[in-house]
Amino acid sequence: MAPRILLCGDPLGRLNQLFKRVQSVSPSDSLPPFLRVLIESQFFSQVSKSAGPFDALICVGQFFPDSPELLDDFLDYAQGRAQIPIPTYFTGDYGVSAPKILSATAKKAENQGFKMDGLEVCHNLFWLRGSGKFTLHGLSVAYLSGRESSDGQFGKYSQDDVDALRALADDSGVVDLAKESDIPAHVSDSSFCDSNVSELVKEVKPRYHIAGSMGVFYAREPYLNVDSSHVTRFLGLAQVGNKNKQKFLHALSPTPTSTMSPSELSAKPPNTTLCPYTLQEGAAESKKRSNDDASDSQYWRYDVSKRQKNGSDGEKLCFKFVCSGSCPRGESCHFQHNAEAREQCRRGVCLDLIIKGKCEKGPECSYKHEFQDLSVQRKPRSENANRSKECWFCLSSPSVESHLIVSVGESFYCALPKGSLVDDHILIIPIEHLPNTLALSPEGESELSRYRNGLRNCYKSQGNDAVFFELVSKRVSHANLQVVPVPSSRARLLPNIFSLAAEKLGFKLVTKKFSDSSEGRKYLQKEYDAALGLFYVELPDGTVLSHTLEENEVFPAQFGREVLAGLLKIPDRADWRNCKISQEEEAKLVEDFKKQFQEFDPFE
Repeated sequence: MAPRILLCGDPLGRLNQLFKRVQSVSPSDSLPPFLRVLIESQFFSQVSKSAGPFDALICVGQFFPDSPELLDDFLDYAQGRAQIPIPTYFTGDYGVSAPKILSATAKKAENQGFKMDGLEVCHNLFWLRGSGKFTLHGLSVAYLSGRESSDGQFGKYSQDDVDALRALADDSGVVDLAKESDIPAHVSDSSFCDSNVSELVKEVKPRYHIAGSMGVFYAREPYLNVDSSHVTRFLGLAQVGNKNKQKFLHALSPTPTSTMSPSELSAKPPNTTLCPYTLQEGAAESKKRSNDDASDSQYWRYDVSKRQKNGSDGEKLCFKFVCSGSCPRGESCHFQHNAEAREQCRRGVCLDLIIKGKCEKGPECSYKHEFQDLSVQRKPRSENANRSKECWFCLSSPSVESHLIVSVGESFYCALPKGSLVDDHILIIPIEHLPNTLALSPEGESELSRYRNGLRNCYKSQGNDAVFFELVSKRVSHANLQVVPVPSSRARLLPNIFSLAAEKLGFKLVTKKFSDSSEGRKYLQKEYDAALGLFYVELPDGTVLSHTLEENEVFPAQFGREVLAGLLKIPDRADWRNCKISQEEEAKLVEDFKKQFQEFDPFE
């Protein structure tokens, strides 16, 4: 049976009015059959042709109040004092009191890990943060939360959120339902639209696209998608309780794509139109190049010509082509489809370096900062030829933060990371510019083992066990083996919490147990494929968890840290940027750890 979903426009904090309306159109199964049929028949004409009771409510547009007067009633629901009658999902994470409520939500232990299916605010209320894709009663649901911004605050999506959904467009399978706060540009005649959303919808190609924030109800005719057989239906919903009595609640009962035959999926209603986004592009092509429409600047992230003398449009690199190796605009694209730049990206070179000529992210960037082929002619600066000058971990680099170093050996050194997870969080880093710690010389492996044993014993003296993890990838230029202490009493939980987090992300960790850590290292060295990549964790009991990266797989660089943050009940420290402290405070942490490590340091 197809799921029954309620869709709602901007609630604006009017949850009391919304949920009363929901309850009025969701008759209880305990009612007499004749009464339930009567209520449902009335609902057909008022909301849609789909009958309740319903499986979920999905809200688009602004969820929180726009004035303090509505806050008390809103908090009754958000804080669990009033009952929410149906599982409710929202994306419009802005308005009065949104930062306070959502900050507390993000810190809850049950919301740690990778929860693209919603962070639980209270019973039956789920926040869809950032962007993501999940399955709801068999339906594939993609979402983008908030409005466009560069600062990543609540209620604002970032370029990273947009890029994540672009990556989803490359996944197999059709998205049943896509939801955003804002109406996309070109789908209606409104000038208050978001061109980023237009580009995303054109790539994701959902069967149903739901949006709000315009204060009106708008149902567009189904339209064709480029390079896909199915059509998309767009629905814009009005605000809850709007004065003009515009429709704010709509019922939908779509059959999941996974259960449809090809002929059912490709069926086209008589009123189907051409794709509105393609039509807009065609109109733009007829204009002069100096008047290219705004969608170009949204689709192609960097205008290189502004940073180069005598730069022309032909010198701009196509962002889509560099990232994926293809571009839906084909020969009509105004930007370079440079095969060498694409190859540099494929080998893990930083996109900012390729396209802008400079990386501005600093140590948080995990991509390579030197070109991998001397034949590439787009080197922005001559010093990029010397990899150590651009590497954050090379001791000879001017970028290295030497005040974080706690010990230096012959082949490795130990340092505290920027924004450490806990005070004793340590990185073991090769002095030589090596991409991983799995392809070492016998001497290098021996020294690494001495450092690992020293850290194990140091942590053990404080009642902790050591967890080691490393991401081996083409995108990691200089290896860093991360070591985090966890209380010995919680170490037994490690295998399960890592495996559950991996499943949330859609991959599995291979589990092997060894009686000796050196045997585990030998196993990892055999598993490692230089052409692909590997993420691995070494646990205190000799268990090794590993995942071999598939070609072009984008693995979450902070996966190990985020899992441990959940285990240690410090979710607010999952992102290292939340943990940055002054250089003076960092230096004090280093001195404190040196004292603890002194008797265990193999090079003291």
